[in-house]
Amino acid sequence: MSEINPIQHKPPYGMIAILFIGAFVSILNETLLNIALPSIMDEFQVNPTAVQWLSTGYMLINGILIPASAFFIQRFTNRSLFLTAMTLFTIGTLLASLSPTFGILLTARMIQAAGSAMMMPLLMNIMLTAFPIEKRGTAMGIFGMVMFVAPAIGPTLSGWIVEHYSWRMLFDIVLPFAVFTLIYSIFKLKNITPQRHIKLDVFSIVLSSFGFGGLLYGFSSAGDKGWDHPLVYSTIIVGIIALIALILRQLRMDDPMLEFRIFKYPMFALSSAISIVLSMAMFSAMILVPIYIQTIRGFSPMDAGLLMLPGAVVMGFMSPITGRLFDKYGARTLAIIGLIIVVTTTFFFSQLDMEMSYVSLMLLFTFRSFGMSMVMMPVMTNGLNQLPMEANPHGTAMNNTLQQVSGAIGAALLVTLMNNRTEAKALELTENAMATIDSSIAQSNQAIAEAQAQIINEAMLHGINFSFFVSTIIGAVALVLAFFIRRVKSDGTIEKRNVKKKEADKAIAG
Repeated sequence: MSEINPIQHKPPYGMIAILFIGAFVSILNETLLNIALPSIMDEFQVNPTAVQWLSTGYMLINGILIPASAFFIQRFTNRSLFLTAMTLFTIGTLLASLSPTFGILLTARMIQAAGSAMMMPLLMNIMLTAFPIEKRGTAMGIFGMVMFVAPAIGPTLSGWIVEHYSWRMLFDIVLPFAVFTLIYSIFKLKNITPQRHIKLDVFSIVLSSFGFGGLLYGFSSAGDKGWDHPLVYSTIIVGIIALIALILRQLRMDDPMLEFRIFKYPMFALSSAISIVLSMAMFSAMILVPIYIQTIRGFSPMDAGLLMLPGAVVMGFMSPITGRLFDKYGARTLAIIGLIIVVTTTFFFSQLDMEMSYVSLMLLFTFRSFGMSMVMMPVMTNGLNQLPMEANPHGTAMNNTLQQVSGAIGAALLVTLMNNRTEAKALELTENAMATIDSSIAQSNQAIAEAQAQIINEAMLHGINFSFFVSTIIGAVALVLAFFIRRVKSDGTIEKRNVKKKEADKAIAG
């Protein structure tokens, strides 16, 4: 065991700042490329299925490495781990910027992903190590800025850059920050996390890769290929079988790669359940709003990105404030208020029509983001607070893994529901339209085309509204769960609410 003191008397703010920058650019890079995919298709002459691997492959590498992060964080020093991760990310960024072929670009993205996968779990673990429980809310609130703002501003920034410059500029902008972070960390980064000399179970890595990787790929492909596609259901089945085998193996091991026994802590288990449900619901707006804005209303990708920007700013502004409120009042009140806002605004999104103004959509999305900012980090921090110090790496790895998987499941579910409802509504509208057409009157091609376009838009709007309604129900489940949250005290025990009042009431009744 390392001799490093697990709780610092004075948190290393300078070191944490550089870790924040590294994590920010790595997470920003995950969503930065999505809008640029059509430009990359044109330059390298590849089809949509191939170019999608720039995003899907990045996600799969994260899904494979994040579960193993608990082992890496315990086995290696935080300095060596961060330097390795940042070096990989920097090399991948440089290679992507210079890539002459699509194959090299894809390889560069995989290298980037291998570096970025370690960033979030490592940063979260350092925050838990550097700050005592009573101050973690403020610290994790600042961490929330990285977690939510970076992916939110990615599409906006990407849309502006692609509109004015080459897609390579996306990597050229990130590269200086990556190089600066790497050089600065070489001189300033110190070791504060405890180490354990544990061995890596290779078979656990294999099971984890097939388990989480299979689930991520299967669910993320379902929205595009359909649930009945052999590649979709076969990878999901393989993922489920491998995941069950992984859990059983970890429970039998004295020193598991990923500790599933941490779910015996009730507040951590509850926070994980709320995070899973909320991650599924959160993706509704991130996916469905751009479809509504661009496809149905005809706005540009840049307009879609700008619509989401105020929400990202609000989340960034609110995260530190929410952290301070968490330290003072706990997670329960914040989560209940935040989820009421999220559920209400999501319901309003299920009532979209062809006339809603751009400003109204922006305000609705921003207010929804405000509610989100009050929930995710407080709930997650309260759950992690109950874990003993040695279980922190497993807690951070588990949280990040569950968010990845539940996000993919939520996105696939909502897109599938939208597509199914759209097809059913389109068929219904088409049959009604055919019934009203006088067969003796010849319809012009232009009139038929306009009628078909109107039917498609109305049907897709119906599908989007239905998906938002389902997302509202999912959010309501999280709201119900939030009422069971109890504050974790500095000694890791759950705060008993109104114990003295109950005893007094019993005495009076007696």
